[in-house]
Amino acid sequence: MFALHNLGWNDFQRLCLTITREILRQTVESFLDSGDGGRDGAFTGKWSATGQENLSGCFVIQCKFTSRINHVLRKSDLSDEVGKAKKLVGQGLCDSYVLMTNAGLSGTGDGKIKVLFKGAGVKHVATFGSTWISQQIRENKRLRMLVPRVYGLGDLSQILDERAYVQARTTLESMREDLAKVVVTEAYRKAVDAINKHGFVLLIGEPAAGKTTIASLLAMAALDQWNASTLKLDDPGKVAEHWNPDEPSQFFWLDDAFGVTQYEDFLVHRWNHILPQIRPMLRKGAKIVMTSRDYIYNRARKDLKQSAFPLLKESQVVIDVQALSDGEKRQILYNHLKLGKQPRSFRTEIKPCLEGVASHPRFIPETARRLGDPLFTKDLFIDEYYIDQFVEKREQLLQEILQGLDTDSKAALALIYMRNGRLESPIQLRPSETQALERLGSDLGGCVAALEALKGSLALLSHESGEYVWQFKHPTIGDTYAEILIQSSEHIGIYMEGSAPERLVEQVTCGDVGIEKAVVVPKSLFPQMLAKLKEVSQSKSYKSARLSIFGAKRALQGFLARRCSKQFLSLYVQHNPGLLDQVAEPGLFLDTVPEVRLAKRLHEVGLLPEEKRRRFVETVSNYALEGQDADALDDDGIRSLFSNGEFEELVRRVRTELLPRLGDVRREWESNHSSGKSPEEHMQQLLELFNSLGKQFGDDESAVKLIDREIRRTSEWIDENTPEEPERASRKLGKVEAQEKPKSTRSIFDDVDANEDVESE
Repeated sequence: MFALHNLGWNDFQRLCLTITREILRQTVESFLDSGDGGRDGAFTGKWSATGQENLSGCFVIQCKFTSRINHVLRKSDLSDEVGKAKKLVGQGLCDSYVLMTNAGLSGTGDGKIKVLFKGAGVKHVATFGSTWISQQIRENKRLRMLVPRVYGLGDLSQILDERAYVQARTTLESMREDLAKVVVTEAYRKAVDAINKHGFVLLIGEPAAGKTTIASLLAMAALDQWNASTLKLDDPGKVAEHWNPDEPSQFFWLDDAFGVTQYEDFLVHRWNHILPQIRPMLRKGAKIVMTSRDYIYNRARKDLKQSAFPLLKESQVVIDVQALSDGEKRQILYNHLKLGKQPRSFRTEIKPCLEGVASHPRFIPETARRLGDPLFTKDLFIDEYYIDQFVEKREQLLQEILQGLDTDSKAALALIYMRNGRLESPIQLRPSETQALERLGSDLGGCVAALEALKGSLALLSHESGEYVWQFKHPTIGDTYAEILIQSSEHIGIYMEGSAPERLVEQVTCGDVGIEKAVVVPKSLFPQMLAKLKEVSQSKSYKSARLSIFGAKRALQGFLARRCSKQFLSLYVQHNPGLLDQVAEPGLFLDTVPEVRLAKRLHEVGLLPEEKRRRFVETVSNYALEGQDADALDDDGIRSLFSNGEFEELVRRVRTELLPRLGDVRREWESNHSSGKSPEEHMQQLLELFNSLGKQFGDDESAVKLIDREIRRTSEWIDENTPEEPERASRKLGKVEAQEKPKSTRSIFDDVDANEDVESE
């Protein structure tokens, strides 16, 4: 059975409307006002009820909702409805009466109810109780997708097969409470359309706007509809690693794809690296959902190779989840209060203010979650002014709550933050973290106890990439914790001491370089930071030792290029002069190697010697002339290291030396193809070289013809050498239409304070 009593009167009416359309196949005119004379909905026409005679005429639908658990409907519960039905019969508006209720219906009681309404002149009476409604939810996948709240209102093992249930339990069980509170929004409908059409969706929005909730709904629907193998990953590079070409129904979920609280360029580089593999994955049936904060995506899009993955350019897969309607905001607020942890007395006291909360310009879903949790409202005075301030000053109030926590709770949050928002469970402290906890006045035992107490409010234990991890309940908690750290240099020192260096380079800046939400290391702590950076020799993100060293080098150079002031860079170069030789000779794939950005940064702050600059220019010029990588022609960052004369000389030589032998370059690329890569993936770099040449020589008709010819021949070679893929049935979730809203003057918050022993229609 499903906990239908938790729906509330408004959502129960919507569920009944959806069942009427999807299961009973009737188009209901509308749901009417609570003072309509006994009709919550109506339709006129014919209805062929299964196993019964064909019915026709005027139908009245009445939804009887109760907040009581296991309540069985009685004749006395319907005395008002019977009188109203008699009047409707007299007006010729009720030939058949359909009663839908989340209460139980006994066989004897059902018979008495039908006799009661027939005595009022109704010709035909149909009754549908909680058992029948729960059965429809269990048996109808599309109904569950249209009303996804039911995923959190019942036992998932009832509706999913064994494999899908295991997936749901490990991936989504930690979000079960949130699933019970979800609201089908326009953003969710757009996301479903994108998955149906493209197999890919990128959800963009400000912090706490509901991106993760929509992603979880899509993942749950994929599990339910397709028995999809669902993987929640924290790194774009792991998508290709986990992809199985023989398993077409894989669903990949990447939360905060380009950084949790700040833009992390190494994630974009990994995404760029796997872009050529993404298109064949989607063609073979894989589905991918990614989320990103809006300000992070705005930075990431400049570095994403959108030409290699055109879907990123198409607006229909970039969804702003912030645009909530007034009705959606009310329903979100209702659900979080109704199913939250607040006592009935609080819900009763705050009920008159809820319309104002939902209509507040700064209302977001996270506002509703906080109002539903006593931890956030323990000092809230229930008054219109103070509640308005609660919504308006949400960041300031959260900071006050975190500062007011006990010592162990603060230390527990510090551990999560020090691990970049992902603290593996069971917790294994590093020696430096043990020291940091001691200085914070806590220990491992105190932190573990605090995390258990904070679970559901400020912390969350989830299952990702095959392991259990403690995370902030919402990333905004990490944002606020960073702001608290910034207020004390002593706290920053503790944080630096306790943080692994590979995590540290993703979160701090040495000096203020304008990165949002970053912890700024002051000049006084630069020596400590230099010492930590000496430890960046391997990355734990890779299994291979070679890749670990490469990944650490990328992380370190990316940190120096983006997160360091001139003063710190000067200090670092003094201690590490060999760095200049590294950046002077960058490797291939110039759009992804970190040396390019670091060379640009050192050059613009006057720390790249002239001899190293000339060697850099010579290296990238040779790549272009050899037909390996022509980014030097159209990358503004690389171009900035050239003098005008050097760049003009490069363009001249490319025109006279490279263009005449483009065909030979193409044939050499073809001959170097190995079976380990798909033809499309192998030739992607060559196509990007042609693209760079096309931009540079776009005003030269003969050059354009030559380049277009080689692009065409490359595409033909890819088609000829790509094996045909077997036909696969298209998998779609199905369109989610906007649900008709009950036309009622009754407030949605009318029964928000009803307890399970109180009945509501």
